[in-house]
Amino acid sequence: MRITVFGATGNVGQAVVAEAIHRGHQVTAVTRDQRKVAALPTQAYAQVGDVNDISDVIRLSEGQDLVISATRPTVGHEKQLINIAEALLTGLRETHTRLLLVGGAACLTVPNSDGKLVLDDESLVPAGWKDIAQACFEQYQLCVAHHNQNWSYASPSALIGVGERTGQYRVSEGELLVDKTGKSHISWQDFACALIDEAETAQFVGKAFTAGY
Repeated sequence: MRITVFGATGNVGQAVVAEAIHRGHQVTAVTRDQRKVAALPTQAYAQVGDVNDISDVIRLSEGQDLVISATRPTVGHEKQLINIAEALLTGLRETHTRLLLVGGAACLTVPNSDGKLVLDDESLVPAGWKDIAQACFEQYQLCVAHHNQNWSYASPSALIGVGERTGQYRVSEGELLVDKTGKSHISWQDFACALIDEAETAQFVGKAFTAGY
């Protein structure tokens, strides 16, 4: 597959680029910062571009099979997530390229809660995380309402971070995954495995899904 990755120098983005290259895909790795180009793998086609710019989205998705966006705004700029989704969905409608959007867990339901959203569970979303969770939820809502429905929305577990690539994880459509101890977690590397699996299978087009242990 020909895959463009926005946010290729972030934690998830780096893992996605590495996993896609490992599987033999042709990867265009995009960063906004020219200074970070040198940090991208030599096996990837490095490009500078802004996911907020529809013209860049079109330019970097032309002829591609899929765009994966793994960007994350800085604190205080969480609402950029909604603008990013709008730019991606609008631009990719022009190029007929499928979108795999890495969002947040806010839109998922909590297990055994009668449909309570992660967004509304203070044990999963403490006050300091509320702004980013709210922005992720609004980003997902925009996807659902948009005229371009050629997308999949990937929600990580409640906790995602440093770990190993085990290739062992579970997926769920719409409900947060927790392990036997009640913990919801996954490594960046295994989340990247789940993303590239979705890239290859297109199992959740027009839907939100999550991956976890």
